[in-house]
Amino acid sequence: MKKHQMILATLSLMAAASVSASEDAMEHNPIPHLDHVIVVMMENHAASEILGATDVNTPFINAYAKTVGQAANYWGVGHPSLTNYLEIVGGSNFGLTNDNWPNWVNGGCVDNNPAGSGCGGAYTAIDGPGTDFAFPATVDACVSPWFDQLGPLSQCATAGAGSAIVANNWGIVSYPAITYTPKTIAHQLADRGETWKSYQESLPTTGPRVDGVNYADGTYSSASPVAAWQINSSNVSVSKLYAVKHNPFVYFKDVQLGTKADLSLNQVVGFEGADGLYADLARGTVPTFSFVAPNQCHDMHGVGGYTAQCGNDAHALQMGDAALKTLVTAVKASPIWKEGKTALVIVWDENDYGNYANQVVALVDTNYSDVPVVSKRQYNHYSLTKTLEAALGLPCLNHACDSGTQLMSDLFAAH
Repeated sequence: MKKHQMILATLSLMAAASVSASEDAMEHNPIPHLDHVIVVMMENHAASEILGATDVNTPFINAYAKTVGQAANYWGVGHPSLTNYLEIVGGSNFGLTNDNWPNWVNGGCVDNNPAGSGCGGAYTAIDGPGTDFAFPATVDACVSPWFDQLGPLSQCATAGAGSAIVANNWGIVSYPAITYTPKTIAHQLADRGETWKSYQESLPTTGPRVDGVNYADGTYSSASPVAAWQINSSNVSVSKLYAVKHNPFVYFKDVQLGTKADLSLNQVVGFEGADGLYADLARGTVPTFSFVAPNQCHDMHGVGGYTAQCGNDAHALQMGDAALKTLVTAVKASPIWKEGKTALVIVWDENDYGNYANQVVALVDTNYSDVPVVSKRQYNHYSLTKTLEAALGLPCLNHACDSGTQLMSDLFAAH
């Protein structure tokens, strides 16, 4: 497990230079209706690895964070990646507890890894109500050290700290199993006649709507084991830069089947091309809700335990930092940033799965407020779901409706 340290002096200066919103301010600054929401998902790093202590690897993020809203007490709900992605877009893990691939309704599971076993545990597409997976909290007691001077995150007490990692846990709030509504924000928008897209960098050219691709290197599709899994002289496979586990909408049967034109795999596109992210931004034609997943080198995840084509962890941080600079620059150059109300959210799914508190970075940038609010309120992915739904005029879904799930009003309000 990597070392996690926090430079409190740096964070204190950041806090002093920012605005810490009060409860009164939140009540008098409700969340405005948003015309566009863009959520960028980053991967597998705790807050202490991104802000302050590691700015040598993340200079853009550290500079950018001082100019936008920060949820400085923000938590992942559990592990692993897929569950957190589903929780952000749908307020539930929908009963899925790992990163297994979907069993495509019109093509079955596709596992082109010669040594793979992904199809052995492939998920049946979500269809109809069901029971989700309970997430017991494994952080016993922790007040965010970002502003409360408790020291490094490692001082937060965790159940079984130093022992084997507890699967699916490491959140700060316990969530009982519920009967979930099988919908996401995309479903809600489609029901209302509004638009959404899942922008997936390095999406294979054949796309998931054709061959049920699970992952590929962006050049070859995974329709062919030879193309997708070329082995070099060192017996290292080609990077799998696109990962279906980072594309939560395709785990739903109605999206796979595309029985509704505006709720189908046609809304899953890449970053490049005529209908890709950068073209949409340049034209100002991005949908109401954009879910943006950089590839596994650019989201800081890395491929092959950080040792394959993405390099080591420092390289993963540096590549993610550069990728975010490109994304933020493109968003702010888009016509949507100059008219109406738009929010750009950059959030990490979870820490690196170590035995310590699962606190991650969440940044909120809007085109209608230039006050860099720093919020000390405790939020998690369900808070983000609830807030995005409120901003888009949608009802809450699943755990976003829980009484303890707080709106991120201080970060989305017009200041």
